[in-house]
Amino acid sequence: MDRTGTIFGNPIDERTIKKAERSKAKFIAKFGDDSKKVYHLGLKSVDQIEEIRIDQLVLAEEPLTLPENAFIVGNIRMGFGHYRISLAIASCAQALGFRPIWFDLASFDCTGSKMIRSQNDLYSLGSRISQKSRLFNAVVWEPMNSEGFRKLTYNAVDQKNSELLVPLFRDIPKDTPYAATHVWPSQAAVHAGMTAVVNAIPDNWPMGLHLSEGAIHTVQTPFAYMGYKKLNGMAKMPLKPMPDDALFDVGHYVDHELVSNIEQDCERRINRAQKGRPVRFLLTVGGAGAGADLYLAMTKHIISYVKKHQASLYINFGDHLDMWEFFKKNIPGIEKRTRKFFNRYDALHELAGNMDHIRETGITAICNKDIFEAVYSTNLLMRKIDVLVTKPSELSFYPVPKLMMKHIGGHEVYGAIHAQEIGDSTFECKTKSELCSMIDSLIRDRRMLISMNEHILKGKGEKIYDGGYEVVRLAASAAGKEI
Repeated sequence: MDRTGTIFGNPIDERTIKKAERSKAKFIAKFGDDSKKVYHLGLKSVDQIEEIRIDQLVLAEEPLTLPENAFIVGNIRMGFGHYRISLAIASCAQALGFRPIWFDLASFDCTGSKMIRSQNDLYSLGSRISQKSRLFNAVVWEPMNSEGFRKLTYNAVDQKNSELLVPLFRDIPKDTPYAATHVWPSQAAVHAGMTAVVNAIPDNWPMGLHLSEGAIHTVQTPFAYMGYKKLNGMAKMPLKPMPDDALFDVGHYVDHELVSNIEQDCERRINRAQKGRPVRFLLTVGGAGAGADLYLAMTKHIISYVKKHQASLYINFGDHLDMWEFFKKNIPGIEKRTRKFFNRYDALHELAGNMDHIRETGITAICNKDIFEAVYSTNLLMRKIDVLVTKPSELSFYPVPKLMMKHIGGHEVYGAIHAQEIGDSTFECKTKSELCSMIDSLIRDRRMLISMNEHILKGKGEKIYDGGYEVVRLAASAAGKEI
């Protein structure tokens, strides 16, 4: 079924339809036409993360055989965000009795996968330029991420391009419960005829980009629900709303390991704050290094407290060691003061397991080539630290006190606003001076940390962190599976 011409009963203009068709044709001309090909898939165990038993779909010689309790998590690697949400869904699926199956559509050697990687490369380039050029950021990047992707017509091109991914699905039973953490894996599954698809929308800013008619849409906040329900601002004229059974506000997508331990983790943080223990900061620098200068300024500032035994600092560089080189170049002496866990995930895992029983004020740097280890290192440490320092990305929604940095792309602003309003985060600190001032306050005024933990406990009681479970339940229900 062609889904380019209308979206939820709202017609798309002929000019946009032709643009979408040209876009698909462009990728076929560039990467080849494999629309008639059947890709056989097999299962490969992901052994890196012992908390979640995950099997990954890979190319195989023989047709796919899935376990009876399979739950597929369709995703792409775009930064760490969609992988992180995918791990949360996989974790919740396992907790509810399913076998999570990882389906990274960008990881295959096929036309659709190459299309994703080329699109992702363009987005990454734009993100990097936006951090170096204020003019580009103001004139191009911010408007595109807040308003350009918001338009309903943007959805038409993605719908047409996602048809290129259908050959990857021909081995998969149509009624398998399936959750997608990016719109392309959702659209592709719907085009392939899958019948139990949940489109887990990541952002708090409603955008036409994220629509996947034929799937069940989930959002993490009431603000996003109302915006998507009315397709607010996605066209100049009023639009027909999304049907009731196509959209659900489920709460935050958070891993079972984090949600199930909220009470004890918050209790430990409150206890450390009340006793005036060194404040543990975790900086999630990641691979792209967006906001590198801000991270650098904060690191230098926190180190001054580390020297006075008032703070400890953990820095996750993701899977890009070049950011560590950048830090070494700009912070003289940091290497000698830093304990390094580079491709030592097992040792980091052991450290995290002991952090409830130790008091330390040093500097720890983490980097892993393996993407699963790089992402999950933050999960390991998130439970043990006092403050997570992050831009308002998917981590805005996690149950840990947060120091919010400047956003990258206008759509992220509303994640920061939401976190601030529910009380588990600071407001968005956009400059070096604002960030360093907030660090001072968090160390000197422990009541701020206690308050954020109290709001996390309140949120746990209100089940606002249960979105991962609800995504799984919706997909399972659509597949006729009992939980």
